[in-house]
Amino acid sequence: MLTFINDQLFRMVWLNDLAGWIVQTIFKLNLDEKLGQSLQFFIFDTVKIFILLSVLIFLMGIIQSYFPPERTKVLLGGMKGWKGNLLGALIGTVTPFCSCSSIPIFIGFTTAGLPIGVTFSFLISSPMVDIASIIMLMSFFGWKVAIMYVLVGLMLAVVGGTVIDKLNMNDQVQDYIRDMEEEDIFSEELTFKQRIDFGIEQVKEVAGKVWPYILIGVAIGAGIHNWVPQSYIQSALGNNNVISVFLATLIGIPIYADIFGVLPIAEALFSKGVPIGTLVAFMMAVTTLSLPSLVMLSKVVKPKLLGIFILICLIGILSIGISFNWFLI
Repeated sequence: MLTFINDQLFRMVWLNDLAGWIVQTIFKLNLDEKLGQSLQFFIFDTVKIFILLSVLIFLMGIIQSYFPPERTKVLLGGMKGWKGNLLGALIGTVTPFCSCSSIPIFIGFTTAGLPIGVTFSFLISSPMVDIASIIMLMSFFGWKVAIMYVLVGLMLAVVGGTVIDKLNMNDQVQDYIRDMEEEDIFSEELTFKQRIDFGIEQVKEVAGKVWPYILIGVAIGAGIHNWVPQSYIQSALGNNNVISVFLATLIGIPIYADIFGVLPIAEALFSKGVPIGTLVAFMMAVTTLSLPSLVMLSKVVKPKLLGIFILICLIGILSIGISFNWFLI
């Protein structure tokens, strides 16, 4: 029974079969040929991601409706030390934002006077880990990898925030951010229908932002899955060593996408024999250290703090990737 639920509900075997039927019946392509296989991969992964995305973001939107920014700031304002950093990281898991979208909330938290460690724990956690990613990762790689990814992502967020807090980097936030006025107004209590509407709006907003990256990611994944020889992938990233993890991290940094857009690429690389730790490093680098987000962050914090943030994330991502390869292979 559990196998049936996992295959049909989470891995969506029925959808893969349906995609194969569409390719054969409507497009008149052979599933034994590369073009047919690529189109099946594209249809299956695209529809699968949008189904998961819509359901999960809707549920997260309802949860998020209970934690408006004003209430969250008050909640975090009373927490200090690692407990505050942990709470900031956990709140980041219910915000389905990419790295660039997380920065305005980071600015709001900073303006409200929250401890800098808490704000950075949120900034690391929000794009890297969210509750939706558990189901998404499980659907692609299984429960073990999904749970481990979320746990180590939260750990990196807490450790990163703690280190920045201990270094006393409050003066490294741009002065104009500190000088901004913050309104202290609670949102009115929402009815259940309003929360449902909010969840629907969240789906529309998030899907409206990420759909191009999902299509691009799935297209790249389809190309890698069926057209790039496995020997090429394995020669570059297939070796279970530090160099492959470092290379995957560097490859991920210029790419701008969230977890939903990067998963199809990771899935295709996994099918070509790339170790899971190398893929985890790649996904974390894409979601947390993308160049557009670093450019935006450079307008908010001073170079010293930006450099420390990048260094902490790099060390953490590389350590996590190497550890995954050692313990999960």
